[in-house]
Amino acid sequence: MKRKHLIILAAIFSLACKSTTKKEVTVTTGGGKAGGQPVVVDVLVAGISSITNTIEVNGTVVASESTDLHPEIAGRLTYLNIPEGARIGQGAVLARINNADLLATLNKSRVQLELAQKTEERLRKLLSISGINQADYDAALNQVNSLKADMVYTQAQLDKTTVRAPFSGTLGLRMVSPGAYVTPQTVLATLQQTDRVKIDFTVPEVYTSMIHKGGIINVQPGQTGDIGKATIIATEPQVDANSRNLKVRAVYLGGSLNPGSFVKVRLNAGATTNSVMVPTSAIIPDAKAKKLVVVRKGKGVFVDIETGLRNAGTAEVTRGIKAGDSVVVTGVLFVRPNSPVRVRGVKKLEDFSN
Repeated sequence: MKRKHLIILAAIFSLACKSTTKKEVTVTTGGGKAGGQPVVVDVLVAGISSITNTIEVNGTVVASESTDLHPEIAGRLTYLNIPEGARIGQGAVLARINNADLLATLNKSRVQLELAQKTEERLRKLLSISGINQADYDAALNQVNSLKADMVYTQAQLDKTTVRAPFSGTLGLRMVSPGAYVTPQTVLATLQQTDRVKIDFTVPEVYTSMIHKGGIINVQPGQTGDIGKATIIATEPQVDANSRNLKVRAVYLGGSLNPGSFVKVRLNAGATTNSVMVPTSAIIPDAKAKKLVVVRKGKGVFVDIETGLRNAGTAEVTRGIKAGDSVVVTGVLFVRPNSPVRVRGVKKLEDFSN
């Protein structure tokens, strides 16, 4: 009797296990059907567009003339006239250094020269009547010339005690005070000529053929400033061996800019027509190539592409797709190769241009 009960319990347990397994299989099958639904995407119908090849590089504003004002000799300042931020003319006296000792030396040489000249005149008369030998007269004449040379040297030292503006421009901030002891290493102030500033920038060597003297470039001060023009005046004769860039200098034709300011320089390298443009956000970077997803027969097909020029938010596709292809522009990351997709709408290229 006991054995009969055990057989009945075993049969009930077996039926329960089969029922549970059947339910689990049913749930799993339902989940697989849900995962096979098409991915909803938006597409862009690739078309032919024209693109302007514009190169944008960073530039720096440089003063037309700029210098630090230094005294040429050491000494104490007896006169200082540096009005900060004022415009001054070329040759204006900005500072003087104590020159009392040099003036005294110059006066001493002047007195000695007067006596030496009188002595030379007397000996010249005596030489004409053979009253003295030639050697005595030559010594007197040498004394005159030596004193004259000393006076020229002293006058040159005196000139160095006066600091003058080397060119017309705007003074910067004053760095010293009246009465200070200065040396040739001391900076009194800066002087910059900002009437016509220059723009320095560099371009990759591949674009050097576009750079020529007299060429016009577009310059945008800061990030939101008005775009002005500048004329190229010179380039470095050699491309930098480290960066492979060419340094270029242009004269700004617009208003005044502060030297040292940042500007955007744009070069027009010509227009390229018959180009297929796509949003840069639709391009999938890969270790070996760039890819786009194209809708073909209701499925997402991954294609390798090559890109060319770029504009704000868009890029030129030089190989891989053609005009008329439907390029997936939204939901790109959810599409799997050759998986079904459902097109929700058609976008325009203008929607992706910044």
